[in-house]
Amino acid sequence: MLEFLLEYGLIGLFIGSFLAATVVPFSADVLLIGLLVAGVDPWQAIAVATLGNWLGGATSYGVGRIGKWEWIEKLHVSREALEKQKAKIDRFGAAIALLSWVPVVGDVFAVALGFYRVRFVPAMIWMLIGKAGRFICWYYVVYLFKLVG
Repeated sequence: MLEFLLEYGLIGLFIGSFLAATVVPFSADVLLIGLLVAGVDPWQAIAVATLGNWLGGATSYGVGRIGKWEWIEKLHVSREALEKQKAKIDRFGAAIALLSWVPVVGDVFAVALGFYRVRFVPAMIWMLIGKAGRFICWYYVVYLFKLVG
């Protein structure tokens, strides 16, 4: 029975991690910590959480990619403000995707990277590194507090 729950726990972790990287306000961290405490293989859980969160971030990038300037301007954001933001994104480029793991603003970064047409492959590589690093850090925090063996 425990194996069954753990297997479906990983499916839930994947789905939750994916949704958390989109516009759904949700914490994949809580799911990961819960599964680590329950005894799931940590590297398997980290891989599943990273994959789900990364694919969710790629989806957010895609949403930004289909966006149009006119849609943003309808939200009463001036073209000048958008150009200023674009200049900042151009300054750092795809490396901004490294911060896509940050709660709330990370999703905005992912959408903005797509909207401003930052190169996909480098953005996805940086995003993968950032998201994996976040879940690895959570594992070590849980391990330091002796919640897992």
